[in-house]
Amino acid sequence: MSSQAAEIAEENEGRTYKVARKSKPNVVQGRRNFFKYIDLGVTEGSQGQMRVQKTSATNGLSEPTGWHYHKCEGQFVYMLEGWLELEFADGETIHLEEGDSVYIPGYLPHNEIRTSDEFDLLEFSVPAKMGTEVCDPPAK
Repeated sequence: MSSQAAEIAEENEGRTYKVARKSKPNVVQGRRNFFKYIDLGVTEGSQGQMRVQKTSATNGLSEPTGWHYHKCEGQFVYMLEGWLELEFADGETIHLEEGDSVYIPGYLPHNEIRTSDEFDLLEFSVPAKMGTEVCDPPAK
């Protein structure tokens, strides 16, 4: 084994593979009560290094979430079905549809403003524990 491989193996000590089954979803509490969150096992397998979960909605977003940022290195969202609109502090609003994705660096203020009535997305974060802080809207 090369020295680089040995270093990686040492860093990964205690981590293991995890399988998530559609037939036995691990529903967990999430940041918003109006969404359904399914943990895909990555947090446990990676010992908290990263998190991957599926987020679903059946009623859509009735009002914007409000300006906030996440305390993490980064967050990645991939739309599986439906659509989502996000507003960023630079004034840009993005519309994500099935197959679209966005990377959001940690601590970057944003606001989820609209969604389709039903949607499914995958959300990744590094590290797994991702705090959310409310922040003031950007100055116009």
